[in-house]
Amino acid sequence: MQVTNQTGDQHEVPTEGGKTNYLLPFILITSLFFLWGMAHNLDSILIPHLKKACELNNRQSTLIDTSVFFAYFIMAIPAGMLIKRFGYKNSIITGLLVFAAGAFLFVPAANTRTYELFLFALFVIGCGLTILETSANPYAAILGPAESSSKRLNLAASFNGLAAMVAPIVGSLFILSGKNHTPEQMAAMPEAEKASYLLGEAAAVKMPYIILGSVLVLVAIIFYFMHLPSMKPQHTEAEIKPGFFSVLKFRHLSWAVAAQFFYVGAQVCITSFFIRIAQQGAGLDEKTAGYYLGIYGFLFMAGRFIGTFFLKFVKDYILLSIYCAASIVLCLLAIYGTGIVVIYALGGIGFFMSIMFPTIFSLGLVGLKSNTETGSSWLVMSIVGGAILPYGMGTLIDMKHDDIQSGYIIPLLCFVIILSFGLYGHKVKALK
Repeated sequence: MQVTNQTGDQHEVPTEGGKTNYLLPFILITSLFFLWGMAHNLDSILIPHLKKACELNNRQSTLIDTSVFFAYFIMAIPAGMLIKRFGYKNSIITGLLVFAAGAFLFVPAANTRTYELFLFALFVIGCGLTILETSANPYAAILGPAESSSKRLNLAASFNGLAAMVAPIVGSLFILSGKNHTPEQMAAMPEAEKASYLLGEAAAVKMPYIILGSVLVLVAIIFYFMHLPSMKPQHTEAEIKPGFFSVLKFRHLSWAVAAQFFYVGAQVCITSFFIRIAQQGAGLDEKTAGYYLGIYGFLFMAGRFIGTFFLKFVKDYILLSIYCAASIVLCLLAIYGTGIVVIYALGGIGFFMSIMFPTIFSLGLVGLKSNTETGSSWLVMSIVGGAILPYGMGTLIDMKHDDIQSGYIIPLLCFVIILSFGLYGHKVKALK
């Protein structure tokens, strides 16, 4: 059976009894969204935790994000080539195993309390995530009727939102100790006691990442033995020859790449400093702030499911624009608010950010046809925004004498750019 997807390609899809067999493959692909969501949202716990365990400043702590998201920039092109050469299934298995290897590297990093080794482990994880996302996002988009690709991608991404709720709770329970000492207290602490305290903080990350790595290996084995529909595009002579830079002639894709850069940067900025702003702006302790991050994740997940429902009645670019406008207002509240208002604003931002990534991704792939894989690589490369913007935010916060709230001007500006994409930049124009 041939299926034409949103990008305009035709694909051969296995059928059973005359009906397209999509359900089980879609469930398996959806599980990947949850797994990489766990990795990303544990980073929000790692940043304040390793800042304490490895004695870092704000800028140094954001190198956790830089290590993960810089890998997206480095690996996006090889990931696209891997898909073209070996197909979606083999690429997914490769991504899972690389992801698992990075998780297991947390053990020697914690044993030696070596921040550089933590960063290398996170870079390896980022490489695995790049392969997975480059494979799973377009595969979910084309795994069914073209008219429902945005809804399908948002539904799968809703389980990424589930991870945004689960990961902070797991991290708060098993990683965060709730023990915080001022610089003066640390300086007065005997060296042996200080070394024991810091090693204990670093060791807390080992068990969660050993379990995560083991689950990833198990899922890779399941994928190895499962049959996935083969989505092989059948191109026509009238199509543009696939080329890495020629695909940017699609203006809406160029806009989508920019929007995705700023969206990922905004999301990572907000979650990376969530615990710190909850402590500073709302006066919460570390563990309580971690649990509120779990509530933020719940709202993010709820936004995905509710947004997927609304997409049945509202055009995707319209809903994206409405959600961006709401996020801009809530960012202002997070910057200028005090007390529990700050937490409410951050939770609201989580809700309204929820549909942005999959919606930008699907809008960017419209009409690319034979350039779909290359366009997907560009959209995944744009995730490097998560490496660059949080580092800038950490630098700004250090310059503002640890004023966390002032740093949220960066995600505010990001949402203004994404709003421009929703209002104007998404429009597809024929190539000349």
